[in-house]
Formats: sequence, structure tokens, C-alpha cells
Amino acid sequence: MSTAEATYDAIVVGGGHNGLVAACYLAKAKKRVLILEAESQLGGATASDRLFPEYDAYISRYSYLVSLLPDQITSDLGLNFQTITRAISSYTPHSVNSKHDGLLVTDPWNHESESSFERLTGSRIAARSWRQFYTELATLAQRLAPSLLLPLQSAESLKTDLALPDIWDRLLREPIGHIVLDYFGHDLLRGIALTDAVIGTFASVEDMRANACFLYHLIGNGTGQWRVPKGGMGRLVLELQRVAVQHGVEIRRDAEVVDLETGINGVGVKTALGHRYTARDLLFAAAPCHLAKLRGVDPPSVMEGSQLKINMLVKQLPRFKSGINPEIAFAGTLHVNESATQLENAFQQANRSQLPQPLPLEIYCHTLTDTSILSDDLVARGFHTLTLFGLHTPASLFDDKPLQAASMAGQLALDSLNEYLEDPIESVLAECQNGSLAMEVVTPLDLEREISLPRGNIFHGELTFPLLDHGSARPKYPIWGSETDDPHIFIAGAGARRGGGVSGIAGHNAAMSLLQRG
Repeated sequence: MSTAEATYDAIVVGGGHNGLVAACYLAKAKKRVLILEAESQLGGATASDRLFPEYDAYISRYSYLVSLLPDQITSDLGLNFQTITRAISSYTPHSVNSKHDGLLVTDPWNHESESSFERLTGSRIAARSWRQFYTELATLAQRLAPSLLLPLQSAESLKTDLALPDIWDRLLREPIGHIVLDYFGHDLLRGIALTDAVIGTFASVEDMRANACFLYHLIGNGTGQWRVPKGGMGRLVLELQRVAVQHGVEIRRDAEVVDLETGINGVGVKTALGHRYTARDLLFAAAPCHLAKLRGVDPPSVMEGSQLKINMLVKQLPRFKSGINPEIAFAGTLHVNESATQLENAFQQANRSQLPQPLPLEIYCHTLTDTSILSDDLVARGFHTLTLFGLHTPASLFDDKPLQAASMAGQLALDSLNEYLEDPIESVLAECQNGSLAMEVVTPLDLEREISLPRGNIFHGELTFPLLDHGSARPKYPIWGSETDDPHIFIAGAGARRGGGVSGIAGHNAAMSLLQRG
């Protein structure tokens, strides 16, 4: 290998949350660690920015809520980071014969939820089925989630050792669309349940790939609750950076790795600025396809990213045609045009290279739960942030005319939301000094350009189930899902097995795999 400027026990490529988690664990184990981050800012998809300079509001531009980050990682690393549970799980506006109403799901369940289910379906059976379905999933989450921070096991051993409920077996063999159909007869109820199977994943609910997405969304931290990060995602980055530096991790920003050499004794890297470093081991906390390019090997196939994100700052929350208090409707996840039929129609339209109409949406209001990302002045004036996710918007829809397609997708998203609003969303958006509205549209191509997500895929590739492949030979060492064919290189990002989402699990597991080898 080439002469290097410095030698380390481990080099971590990528300063996002996973790379920082991995570095912290290794440094706590007394390893000499270097982080190389290509950008000038740490955090990657978990960074927060003052997106609209006229307004003192720090918005998590790419990621939003926290479900998968285990409390164990927060505790192990001594992070001063909190997530806040939302009292409202979701609200879904709907209209029948021009009469507007909505389905409210509270956490914990209460009479208002019961009543909204009965108004929608005309009976109490649907509410009982809903609670049964999510009770079974809660049991699965509670028992399965801790295993994500342990070596991989087979499906059979997980079932036996953890006494997993029957829905585990069904998720491994039946499309999620079939499973949900057994529980819910109403099209809207099926759709709300199925959104967790397709958000960020371009797949039909008849495709088993949707099952893996569903599982990850529902087992996070043993509860499946999507919680609000206090201080925004940027707070998590700052805390991880603090702990890393405290334990001696060296961090180099503007240090894009452009060359990688491997040998029997370790690895060497070269940055775009010509700096060289060597280490015994390398943890790659970026997409596996980028690692393959550096190694000169065939890259893994990349599944298209499939989400539109719109960041908004509003002067006040808009009113709903249903008459519900906006502070209740926006307090949880707002589902818009996400019946099972609408989801499947949107997938089929996108599969024909058409932007879906109506566009299925999910919307989150961070500031109803945590105002700390806003200045006191904005809070006093009633401002809020809204984060909108559009489903089934794959990268290919934006390839030919990116700006035009992004503008059209943004308008379709607003049109979809406005269908249920008394106040059009444009009427409450804050105004910027240049006359534009405080709204940013982020497409999969933007995610690829700005934070190197291949084809905008937030999972870096195709999600897989959190278990050993069937028929795997008995390994020499326990498998953590981060190993590669080179004993000195580990995948520490979302592309690792069990790596999807803002979890830190991939960073933890890569560090554990390295440490167990001594």
C-alpha cells in the first residue's frame, strides 16, 4: 500500500449518523479512529438547516421522525438526545358524497378513535380488528427489536427463541396486501395500514419487498412508535459528534475518498485533496454501490428511491373541511389519499412513467410536539413546520426534465392536500424576501446529488429481512450483516442488513463485527 500520512485502527468513510455511531463505539473500545466525510457538514440525511434564511427555523431537510433508533445506543454512548411520543397516531381526512370527516387514531386509544371508526365503517367491528392487528404487531416489535443489535439468526431460531407471534410467519411468506385484507374490509383502513409497506419503497403491496419495508416501520425500538426528535435531527448529529470527539475520534471534513487499496494487513485510502491514510479496518458508512466503485468490482443492483419530500414553513396551520382542530389533525401522521385502491393506482401510474394523481401523501408537523427548532418569535406568531412525503414517485419520473417534473410533482402534492383543506396550503405558507413561498421540493434525484443516495434510495439498496439467509453455512464468526468479502472492510450504512432508516443499527453492528475479531 502507498505511503500514508497517518495510520489508524479504523477509518470510517461517511460522517452521517451511522458513521458517527460506529466511530463512537470503536473509540470507546480504545481504538484510534478517523472519520472521513466528503461534505463540509456532518450528518448526511440527518442534518438540520436554516432552510429559509429569513426565518429562524432549523428544519430536518431529509429525514423527519425517529422510530428505529434503539434506546440502547443512546444509553451506551451517553447521548443527550430525546425523542417525544405523539399523543395522536394519525388522522386521515375523507369525503363521502361531499361530506367531509376523518379517521382519528389516538395513542392511547380513546372514545374519539372508537367513534371515528364507527362513523367511517358503520360498525364497531373495524375498530376491534384494528386494535387486534396492531396489538399483534406490538408483540412482534417488543420481542424482535432487541435482536437487531445482536448477531443475525435464522427465521426459525428467531421464532423459537423469541416466541414470535404468528404474524411473523405470515410476513415471511405472504404479501402484506393479502395479510392486511384479512383484517380489514374497508379500503381506507387497508390503505392506512399499508402505507408503512411502501413509503420510500417503489413496490406493489403484492410484492414481498413491501413486507420488509412494513416490518422495519413497525418494530422500531420495540414499540414501532414514530417519535419526534427534540431539537430536530441535527441535535442527534451534534450529540454524536460531541461523544466522538470526547473519545478521541479524529474527523476530517471535505475529505471525499477517491481511491481505496486493500492488502493482507489492512486498507489504505486517498482523498480528493491527495491525503492518504491507512488502517487495519475500514467501515464504509455510505452506499455499497459507491464502495464497489472504489474497489473496482461490479456494484450491487440499486432499487430506485421513491419519495418526494416537501419542507414547508407556515404562518398558521390550515383549517380542514371536516372541521377538526388543525392542532389535532397535524399532531400525528396526516394521511392523504392513501386508501388501498389509491396506493395501488398510484403505483401502477408511476410504473407507466406517470406522476400519480391523486398523489398519496403523509404529512408531519414537528413543531406541535417540539417548538425548540423555532425561535421564540416564530412560536409566538403561530408559525409551524410541515414535512410532506409523496409516495410512489420513483427517480425515473424526474430523469428527463428534472426541474419541470419536480415543479409538477410539488403542485400535485399541494392539490392532493388542498382537497381536504378549507384554507389552501398556499394561503398559509410563509413568504420569502424574493417573493417565493417557504417551500422546498426534494426529489430522489436531489437526494442523489446532495447526499449521495443512489437513485435517491433512502435505504441505499433493497431492504432485506433482518435474518440469516436460508441455508447459510455455519460461519466462523457470528454474522452481523455488515461483513464483506474482504475481512478488513465492513458496511456501516443503510445498505447493511438491518441498516435501513435512521437507526444507528448499522453503525453499531459494523463496530461489533470488527471488535469481535479482535
